[in-house]
Amino acid sequence: MTPFAKTPGWLDWYPQPSKPRLKLPPGAVDAHCHVFGPGTLFPYAPERKYTPCDASAAQLFALRDHLGFDKNVIVQATCHGADNSALLDALQRSGGRARGIATVRRDISDEALADMHAAGVRGVRFNFVKRLVDFTPRDELLEIAQRIAPLGWQVVIYFEAVDLPELWDFFTALPTTVVVDHMGRPDTRLPVDGPEFALFMKFMREHPNVWSKVSCPERLSHSGPSALDGQQPAYRDVVPFARRLVETFSDRVLWGTDWPHPNLKDHMPDDGLLVDFIGSIATTAQQQQQLLVDNPTRLYWPELAGTAEAAA
Repeated sequence: MTPFAKTPGWLDWYPQPSKPRLKLPPGAVDAHCHVFGPGTLFPYAPERKYTPCDASAAQLFALRDHLGFDKNVIVQATCHGADNSALLDALQRSGGRARGIATVRRDISDEALADMHAAGVRGVRFNFVKRLVDFTPRDELLEIAQRIAPLGWQVVIYFEAVDLPELWDFFTALPTTVVVDHMGRPDTRLPVDGPEFALFMKFMREHPNVWSKVSCPERLSHSGPSALDGQQPAYRDVVPFARRLVETFSDRVLWGTDWPHPNLKDHMPDDGLLVDFIGSIATTAQQQQQLLVDNPTRLYWPELAGTAEAAA
């Protein structure tokens, strides 16, 4: 029995995902996913904004194999705060087939950072979505970024599109590779050529250290998962935004399931359908190879990068 009661109305992850029709290239990486608990082993943080269902490392790796991925990048969930125990346990269980993105505070020691690197952590996440986390002073975040830079780690940033103007100066001062979660959460009701998304495109165009995950159509869509008579893709309103990034910045895009899909309110996606969505945004075999294999391998397993690209 877990000692934690789920947030009322919480949607659990989909237990029987379909088998994707899209055949993933060898070495494909699910570059954005999470583990939650189990709460009996890895308690949720007292300061958390939500209490999820449990979603263990074993369940994540079973999904990895079912969908046809080879590796995972596991991102620390906000419900665990800066206690990375569940993440580090999952990395240890992966046998080298997972890397991690942690949450740390400024009082972490250099020895602890080195231990995390040895375990497979390759970055930290800074969350600017106000409904999910409390404010952390930017000077503290910049200090953390400066300390992880010598390790070759990245900073993952999670924010909403309307907040990019006020965050621009801070983001462009970061001394590391910067990876944006979920395309900076664009409003997909707005035109892809409109000023909001144009600013995000400018952000990537002017700063070659910035990468983007073209993930989470289920989180960004207003049209929903239904395909119209098989003639339109699922989450069709997200397609133009993700495809624009894949076509423009083919060597700086990543994709992930976002399993187990925290804090969704209206539906829980079929992860097999999410994999098939990739074919709508990366429409050629070369684009899929870059998105799913070459780019994440170069970023998270650089020692394997030459092997992955030679096999393409």
